[in-house]
Amino acid sequence: MRLRIERTIRAIPRGKVSTYGGVARVAGFPGAARQVAKILHGGFGLPWQRVLGAGGEIKLRGDWAIEQRLRLEAEGVRFRGRKVDMKAHEWKAKRPVRSKNC
Repeated sequence: MRLRIERTIRAIPRGKVSTYGGVARVAGFPGAARQVAKILHGGFGLPWQRVLGAGGEIKLRGDWAIEQRLRLEAEGVRFRGRKVDMKAHEWKAKRPVRSKNC
């Protein structure tokens, strides 16, 4: 599970975002949004800034929320108020991201 979720997160291109639920769905684990958050929390080297809450909301708080927004803006991601413009930046995987070993 962990490897498929990490592979999916790494597949999100620069300038695009997905939601915790979207990552879980593409990885083949619909309904596992909390597991995605847990893997991001313990992961290393993942583009964590590209994963958001439903509707494009930054779920982190404090300095981490500011860091996430700054990283996304540096990638060209636009915001509408406090949320990412999901119409313009949501990553739509054409098919599940799968590992040969999973």
